Amino acid sequence: MNENLIVHLIYRLDVGGMENLLVERINRMPAGAYRHVVVTLAGYSTEFARRISKPGVDICALDKQPGLSPGTHADLFKLLRRLRPAILHTYNLAGIEYAPAALLAGVPVRVNGLHGRDGADPEGRNWKHNLLRRLMLPFYHCCYANSGDMLAWNRKVIGVPGHKSCLLPNGIDAERFRPPADGEPRPDVGFGPGCRVIGTVGRIQDVKNHAALVDAFALLRARLPGMAGTLRLAIVGDGPLLPSLRDKVRALGLADLVWLPGARADIPDILRGFDVYAISSIAEGTPGSVLEAMASALPVVGTRVGGVPELIDDGVTGQLVAPRDPAAMADALARYLLAPELATAHGAAGRARVVSHYSMTAMVANYQALYDRLLERKTSFRKSIKSCVE
Repeated sequence: MNENLIVHLIYRLDVGGMENLLVERINRMPAGAYRHVVVTLAGYSTEFARRISKPGVDICALDKQPGLSPGTHADLFKLLRRLRPAILHTYNLAGIEYAPAALLAGVPVRVNGLHGRDGADPEGRNWKHNLLRRLMLPFYHCCYANSGDMLAWNRKVIGVPGHKSCLLPNGIDAERFRPPADGEPRPDVGFGPGCRVIGTVGRIQDVKNHAALVDAFALLRARLPGMAGTLRLAIVGDGPLLPSLRDKVRALGLADLVWLPGARADIPDILRGFDVYAISSIAEGTPGSVLEAMASALPVVGTRVGGVPELIDDGVTGQLVAPRDPAAMADALARYLLAPELATAHGAAGRARVVSHYSMTAMVANYQALYDRLLERKTSFRKSIKSCVE
């Protein structure tokens, strides 16, 4: 067994909040603590993979076929037998079914992380998915969640026992994600000076419901005709629904007012060019993009789903609205545009909350402590078994 090797199994290594934080944890974990291999079920973006700066981190793609794909289980088994890691860390529902292969391959510790749900099942009611989660429970030593809402759901609905569950909140680099310094020019996000920019960052997929944000922006322009000429919307990120989102923007006649640049590597600078941040998701864990926006001192309008209410203190650091309600989102955005001093106060309160509760250092330390604890428990158990035999 490679005692300090962790294999991270994710669906795809590409632009996304969970993926960004995985890369950050790998890069920031102290040298000599653990080595890492990232295994993807559906490939990876070479450009995004370059963000892993820690030396010696390999990336392996299993090229899973659509459907059950039993061959993928066999491929992972062979890979794990060759690598002989101490820990298999799987992420979300996509990776949860592969713990039996890890057990057969002799991986001592198996961890699954709940970082969010799919757009097709935002409230976690799919009985087949939940049955799979329950069936996999015996194969895992820990099934953590990154929000209190997800942790409670894991325990109540799936039945994860207390000794196998814990909360591991996300963290943000508050030095990299920061508001503009005094006298620092505002970054240009493609609209020129004098514009009021509502922005969001995230993978363009169904669970993020960006179409509702576009609808809210159209309503906002109609409700604030005096400001309509200066209002702009930025949706930064790549994903399977980007082409259809661009079609929607064109159909509404908003092509010159909505910026859809795809994936970008300069997110901290882009956030400093926003006036208000919006997240229109129908399901979330603890969205790292919201923490990044708060660290950048942006007021946030977010949907009341998953762990979002745990981040946004309604009326203090931002505003919460019902999901799938463009009219409510437009109203909340209008409040900030009509009262810039309120936006500034909520943005400052949001940054203070991130600095005090969601540091990147604490997040990395919490994950390392979990790995250490589980390995120590497994090692102690093996030693006790050996002692009894002797």
